[in-house]
Amino acid sequence: MTYGFVKVAAAIPKTKVADCIYNTIEIEKLIREAGQKHIEIIVFPELCITSYTCGDLFTQQLLIESAEKALKKLIDKTSDEKLLCVVGAPVTNGNQIFNAAIAFQGGKILGVIPKTFLPNYKEFYEKRWFSSSMDNRQTSINFCGQEVPFGTDLLFRSGQVVIGTEICEDLWVTVPPSSLQALNGANILLNLSASNELIGKQIYREELIRQQSARCNAAYIYASAGSGESSTDLVFAGNGIIAENGTILAEGQRFISEKQLIISEIDIDRLLFDRRINSGYNSCSMYSTEKYRNIDFHLPTYELTELKRTITPHPFIPSENKLLFDRCEEIFNIQITGLAKRIIHTHAQSVIIGISGGLDSTLALLVCVKTFDRLKLNREQIVGVTMPGFGTTDRTYHNAKELMKLLGVTIREISIKEACTQHFKDINHDINIHDITYENSQARERTQILMDIANQNNGLVIGTGDLSELALGWATYNGDHMSMYGVNGSIPKTLVRYLVEWAASQEISAETKHTLLDIVNTPISPELIPGDEHGNIKQKTEDLVGPYELHDFFLYYFLRFGFRPAKIYFLTRQAFKGKYDTSTIQKWLTIFFKRFFNQQFKRSCLPDGPKVGSVSLSPRGDWKMPSDANSTIWIKECEELPL
Repeated sequence: MTYGFVKVAAAIPKTKVADCIYNTIEIEKLIREAGQKHIEIIVFPELCITSYTCGDLFTQQLLIESAEKALKKLIDKTSDEKLLCVVGAPVTNGNQIFNAAIAFQGGKILGVIPKTFLPNYKEFYEKRWFSSSMDNRQTSINFCGQEVPFGTDLLFRSGQVVIGTEICEDLWVTVPPSSLQALNGANILLNLSASNELIGKQIYREELIRQQSARCNAAYIYASAGSGESSTDLVFAGNGIIAENGTILAEGQRFISEKQLIISEIDIDRLLFDRRINSGYNSCSMYSTEKYRNIDFHLPTYELTELKRTITPHPFIPSENKLLFDRCEEIFNIQITGLAKRIIHTHAQSVIIGISGGLDSTLALLVCVKTFDRLKLNREQIVGVTMPGFGTTDRTYHNAKELMKLLGVTIREISIKEACTQHFKDINHDINIHDITYENSQARERTQILMDIANQNNGLVIGTGDLSELALGWATYNGDHMSMYGVNGSIPKTLVRYLVEWAASQEISAETKHTLLDIVNTPISPELIPGDEHGNIKQKTEDLVGPYELHDFFLYYFLRFGFRPAKIYFLTRQAFKGKYDTSTIQKWLTIFFKRFFNQQFKRSCLPDGPKVGSVSLSPRGDWKMPSDANSTIWIKECEELPL
């Protein structure tokens, strides 16, 4: 296991009904292929040794003996392989036949798990041949020449990896065995299945698997019988699905006759983090009275250099356009509803917002406009204030004024140059020294203006700072850091851009759309130092603190899953392969952790604002961190990363 990842596979072999020798030969091919690909856990379909559709042949002693003999040969022949294999076969115990899953590794059977819930309705007649695990009284059996643990109370454990197993119908019942297994520590759940095809069934089946993985905070590996099954009455399409905590990571093709190996990696660190912070999950354990036996085994150790699973470079942004559209609409509604509640509660008669012509203030202004429309208030009660300073460029200045005009809000323009010049004289600061005092005094002057105008108009100052700026501390303390209600505080910079683009797509006015898109394409800058000789933006934020897409990526995996720098570094290299070299990633990752720790004091006194996504830095809600926490161990790991 590397960086907490376990490489797994759902295998769909070619099979023939009741031909155990042929079936085990095909299964061996997939085990060999999986071994070459450094798979650590492989799961096969239900009753794959015999095939599922043998019918009354399951009562024939010859078939039962053939299955055990062929399986023993398979186990012996693959004893040189290191991966954990789980196959399905009929297993007898006394006068009972069980539909069972057999887990083996390196020539040794680790355990046999019988099926609990036997379907006996419509096209299914399993009770005709098999006994339920509920009828079993044995804890071990002699099988394939080995004395092996037997029962549904088996969990296979290798370090932090704990595996639970169920069979087909077990998943479809009210309380699946996998739910109890998860409550007792299983974080990878296996399902050996033979689920036939019906119109609409695949959608339901996918959702069932996805939901169970989410409900259990677990991975779910599902392998279902393929087209080699009998088509006398039913068709089996060969379905392999790998899901992790509500997300389908990989899925095979249905209705093909060739063997398949569906591969992905399970992130154990991610699953454990979610379980640790989910108090509801831990509370549910009180309902589990089952006692489980832990069977120890050892997962093979391989160096993982590349992932099969997709690591999106922009985790805050949905990859599908339809989902992105819906997400943007939902985010606006959260922001609007939060601001509307605050306006109603405070009896505010107006809102005051500083408009710079940049992304953040544009998004905040759009939220104000939509909020006033919902409350049926006059947009003129929105006071937009543009406050040009020493670094303001023509592009941002004109965009700010044009946007306010097009949206129909009250426009005020107050230059801060004279006030700041006087302030520099008062504190004896050389106006030609463009240091932190020079920059921060402008931000605080703007905030003072907004606060005073709010007092004049019985209004609220609306904060515009976003989540990325809060993470990096890229805000002036008691300057743009402060407001009376911050609507963007839970939205990362990469998402702000998409929200403004989405808002532009909703505008009927071509002029408004043009202005919004020009703002989107403007370099991100606080504009606190003068522009270049051509009047263009000289102070570009991403040149100073690094690309926001990298910092948003770091932030997501650090806060959402609690990952350490080494793992974030590994994931960043996967997500941004070909765009950033390793030294660049290491440089900005180190800066991220330095700034994140050093700037906590600003986050400890944030204004109120609505939580929008799963990652938030509100000191009252999601992130309670001391302002004087030491970053040594995180920085040390960053500095020791291999380049």
